Amino acid sequence: MLLWSALALSAIQAAHAQSESVSAVSVSTVVASPSASLDSPLPSQVPLPPPQAWCPSEIFCAGEILQTVNLAGLYADPKTFVDKPTTKSASDVLADFGGLPGNSSLTEGDVTNFVDTDFAGEGLELEALVLTDFNADPAFLGNVSDTLVRAWAQTVHGYWTQLIRTTNSSTLCDGVKCESSLIPLNHTFVVPGGRFREQYYWDSFWIVEGLLESELYDVVNATLQNFMDELETIGFIPNGGRIYYLNRSQPPLFTQMLARYVTVSGDNGILARALPLAEKEFTWWQENRIISVTSPMTGITYQLARYSVNNTAPRPESYLTALDYTTANGPGVSPALNESQRSALYAELASGAESGWDYTARWFADAKPGDADLKQLNVRNTIAVDLNSILYKNHLLLAQLYASSNDSAASGHREAAAAIRTGILDLMWNSTKMAFYDFNLASGQQSSVFSAAAYYPYWSGIVPDQVLGSSENAFKAFAPLNLVLNRYNGTFPSTFLDTGLQWDYPNAWPPHQYILLQALRALPSNITSAAPIAPSSNESTFNLLPQGQLGITETQLPGQTLHLGNNATRSGPGADINRLNGTVVNGGNTTDGEGWADVLGRELANRYLTSAFCSWRATGGSIDGLVPRLSDAALNATNSVNNTGNMFEKFSSLDVDSAGRGGEYTVQAGFGWTNGVVLWVASVYGNVLVAPECPVLEGETGASGDGSDTDAAYPSKGPFWVGLAFVVASVLTVNV
Repeated sequence: MLLWSALALSAIQAAHAQSESVSAVSVSTVVASPSASLDSPLPSQVPLPPPQAWCPSEIFCAGEILQTVNLAGLYADPKTFVDKPTTKSASDVLADFGGLPGNSSLTEGDVTNFVDTDFAGEGLELEALVLTDFNADPAFLGNVSDTLVRAWAQTVHGYWTQLIRTTNSSTLCDGVKCESSLIPLNHTFVVPGGRFREQYYWDSFWIVEGLLESELYDVVNATLQNFMDELETIGFIPNGGRIYYLNRSQPPLFTQMLARYVTVSGDNGILARALPLAEKEFTWWQENRIISVTSPMTGITYQLARYSVNNTAPRPESYLTALDYTTANGPGVSPALNESQRSALYAELASGAESGWDYTARWFADAKPGDADLKQLNVRNTIAVDLNSILYKNHLLLAQLYASSNDSAASGHREAAAAIRTGILDLMWNSTKMAFYDFNLASGQQSSVFSAAAYYPYWSGIVPDQVLGSSENAFKAFAPLNLVLNRYNGTFPSTFLDTGLQWDYPNAWPPHQYILLQALRALPSNITSAAPIAPSSNESTFNLLPQGQLGITETQLPGQTLHLGNNATRSGPGADINRLNGTVVNGGNTTDGEGWADVLGRELANRYLTSAFCSWRATGGSIDGLVPRLSDAALNATNSVNNTGNMFEKFSSLDVDSAGRGGEYTVQAGFGWTNGVVLWVASVYGNVLVAPECPVLEGETGASGDGSDTDAAYPSKGPFWVGLAFVVASVLTVNV
C-alpha cells in the first residue's frame, strides 16, 4: 500500500490548495438494507478465489471480507460497499472481522453491524467544486439556430457544475489511519454521474468533447494531468479511479483527448510531459494486449490488439448481484464449474469490462437473439475492430503531435498505423456485406454480429477502397443507420440482437451516435453528394442492406412497439413507420441539395438530441418561459415527481423519452458522456437542429403538459408512441 499512501499524501496537498473553491453541495450515501432478516444466517459460500496480486487490499479486493459482505446482500449495488472508506485502520478492520462468529453462525445482523461500525459513506473522499470562472454563454451556443434547442444546450452546459469533483482532504484515507479503494488524484475532474463517482477512462473522451465546447480548458487540462499522473505512477490508465480497476484499462483514448485539447486550446506546452507518457501507454498495450494474428486469407501476420485481463476472481465492484459470483456459482450453473473454469470465466468478465461493452452478445462465439448467457463470453479470443481502429488513429495523431520535433518517432508511428490499417482491412472488412466485423481467433473467421463497432474504422480514417470507389457502396455501408432512423423511434443500437444485455438492442449509447456522426463526416464528398437511395414501393429500408450484413433476416429484427402494445409490421413498407418526405420523424427538416450523408447526419443528430431532451423533460426537466414542467400526473408515470430532469447514460432505440435497460446495475443519470455528446451535436449540427417533438405521456393534457401555447413545440406523434414506463428511483439522481 506504499504507492497509494504516497498518492494520497500528494492528493491531500493538492486538495488543500483548492479548498477555497469547494462547493457546499453534499454527497448522498446509501443505508445498508440486508436481503434477509438480521437474525438470518448467511448463505453458504463457495471456496474463496485466490488473492489477486494486482489488487492491494485485504478489505476491498478478493478475500473473505469482500465475499462475506456481498453474500449478506446489504446493498442493491455491490459497488456501494467497495467505495466505502474504513473508519479505522486496516488492521483494526481485519481484527473486527476476525472477531465475528464463524460461518455456521454468522448472521445478516453481524455483517450489518460490522459494516456500519467500520465503514463510512461511499464517495465521501471526494467533494464537489465551484467553477469560479464558469462562462454561462460559451461561443458554441451561437451555432444553434433554434431558440428552444439553444436554451436547452445552455442548460446542459450548466450541468458541468454538478459533476466537477476534487479530493476531499478532510476525509481522504492515508492508508494508515483508514483505508479506501479510491485512487487519489491531484487535479480536478468530471465524474460520469450516479454510481460512477470517480474519474473513468473512456467516458472522459466524450466528457472532454463537451468540456471543450464549454470552453472549460482548465478542466480538460486537469483531466489529462490526472491520466498522466496515473501513467507515471501505475504504468497505464486504469478503467477508473479505484484500486479494484488496477488489472484492466479501457479503450485507449488518451492520445485522442490530448490531440483534441491541443488543437482547440492551442496549448502546445502540455506536450513536453504528455508525449513521453503517450508512448508509455503504447508500450503497455504492446506488452500486454497485442498479439500476432495470421490471416487465413492472405497468410500475412499482423500485430493486433485484443481485450485480455488477467483475473481469477469476481470483480469487487460487481461481485455478486446477477454477475460474477452468481454467473460462476449460481443455482442454474449445471454442471458446476471447476476452479479452472471459474477462473477463465472471471477473466472473460473482466475483459468484457475492459472493452467498455459490458456486456453484449458481440463477445459470444455463437451469438443468437435472446441469448444472454455470460458463460459464453469469448472476449479474449476476439480481435476487436473498434480497439484496433482506435490504436490506428492514436499512432497517426501521435505522429502529428510530434510534428518536426522528432521525425524518427513520427515515422515509426506512421508505419505502425499503416500496418494496423492493412490488418483491419484484411481480417475485418467484408467487401460482400460492405461492413467491418470483429475477428474470432478460435474459429479463424469474422464474427457474424453486426455492431456499432463497424463504424469505428471510418471515424478513425479507414475507408475501404470499395467504399471510396462507389457512392452506392458507401450508402450500403451506412444502410443500417438509414434503417434505424426509418424503422425505429430512437437512435442507433449497439447491436440488433435483443438479449437483455445492456450493450445489445434496444440500448443506444451516446458515444455510438457520436461515432456514427463522425464516421459520416469522414467520408469524402464525391461519394456522399448523391441523394439517399429509397426502397421500392413494396419494400422497406431493410431491402437496401447488402445480403447478410446484419446477420439476421428482416423478420428476425426486433419489432418497434406501437400504441397499446401492438408491434409495427416486420417487413414491407409498413415497417418504416417514421419515414416522412425527405426526412424522418424527429429528424429535422429537409434541405435542398443535401447528399445522403448530410441527410443521415441531420436525422441522427436531431434524433439523438430528441432522445436526450425528451427523456430529460419526461423526468421533470423544464426551462422558464420555454419548456413548462410537466404536471405531477404526467411525472408520476415516470416516477419523477421529485426530479428536475435526468440525463441518462443510455437511451432506447424504441423510444425518445426513455432510458435504456438491462445490465448489471440500475440505469444511471448524470451523465458525463451524454452531456458531452449533446453539446458537441449542438455545436456541429446547430444550424439543422429543430425543436424536439416529444410523445404525450400518460396524464398529460397536451404535449407540454399544461395546454399552453408552447404545446406547438411538442405535438403528439400519433398512435405509434408507446406510453412511458420508467423505473426511476432515487439512485438515478446525480450524487453531488
